[in-house]
Amino acid sequence: HYYITNNFESDMHKMLTLIMMVAVLGTQTRGCSIEEEIMRIAITETVRSELKTQMEIDAVRTEMLEMKREVAWYSLHVAASAACRGSTETGGHGPHGNVVLPKENTVSCDDQCGKTEFSICDADVAIQGSFGKATSYLEKVGQFYNYGCATPGNTNVDFDEVKGDQDGIFNLDVNTDRPHSQYYRFCCCRFP
Repeated sequence: HYYITNNFESDMHKMLTLIMMVAVLGTQTRGCSIEEEIMRIAITETVRSELKTQMEIDAVRTEMLEMKREVAWYSLHVAASAACRGSTETGGHGPHGNVVLPKENTVSCDDQCGKTEFSICDADVAIQGSFGKATSYLEKVGQFYNYGCATPGNTNVDFDEVKGDQDGIFNLDVNTDRPHSQYYRFCCCRFP
C-alpha cells in the first residue's frame, strides 16, 4: 500500500510540475496570467478526458448490442431446430443428424435441401416469438407456419435471414401494432 501511495504521489507530483511548467511557458508566450493558463490547460484536459470516456462508453454499447444480437440469432436458430423437429411426421429420422438451413426467399426448400448432402426436405417453417416472459397462459408468445417443401411460399425478402438486416431479429415480437408480422423462414433438411 505504501509503495502504491508513494508511486501515485510521485506521479501526481510529476504531472503537477509538468502542468506548472506548461502554464509558465504559456504565460510567457501568450502574455496571460498563470491562473488563466492553468484554467485553459484544465479545461483542455477535462474535454480530452470526457471525449475519451464517451468513446469508451460507445465501445461498450456497441459490444453489448453485438452480444444481444448474437443471443437473439442463437435463440431463433434453436427455436427453428425445435420447429423442424416438431414439424416432421417422424420427428426427423435416419442415421445422421438433421439440419436446419436459413430459407432463401425465392427458392423452394426441396431445391435448397437438394443442393446439400441433406437432400430431403421435411418442412419449410416460418417462426417468430415474443420478447420477455409470459404473464398469462393465454398470451401469444409465438407464431409459426409450415409452407411445405415444394414451393417458395411467401417470397417476402424480410423473411430471408441471409438477405435481411442484421438487426431484423429485433423486429420479431408478435405483440406489436405493426400492420404485418415478421417471420424468419427455415428449411428442415434430412440425410437420405
